[in-house]
Amino acid sequence: MILNISLTTVYCLDQDATRDFYVEHLGFEPRVDTMLGEFRWVTIAHPAQPELEVTLMVPGPPLSPESADLVRQQLESGQIGGLGLRVDDCHKTYAELSAAGVVFLQEPSDRPYGVEAVMRDNTGNWLVLVEPRT
Repeated sequence: MILNISLTTVYCLDQDATRDFYVEHLGFEPRVDTMLGEFRWVTIAHPAQPELEVTLMVPGPPLSPESADLVRQQLESGQIGGLGLRVDDCHKTYAELSAAGVVFLQEPSDRPYGVEAVMRDNTGNWLVLVEPRT
């Protein structure tokens, strides 16, 4: 029986810089940083959800060279979505992250499901901050 989601992937161009962005700006914690042969495995997790690790993966194997190039191009042009991040106060979180230099594509806006703002991580992935309706 499946119990939960334990791992998801965010593609990035620089694992160190992306790990630092998520840790310093978003409150994630570094988890694993190890070499598996020539492959570097780097994960982070949010302290409020320690069972879910996010792999920070550079486009490469096991992707084909053509697929890795496509992912790299999509990252560089800001066409890849990353994560949805639940917040308790979207306006406050938006103000704090904006003051810290995080780039937002959309200010907090009312939606049928709550208040959302859209930001970019240091690689260009878009992340959605969501304050759900009660």
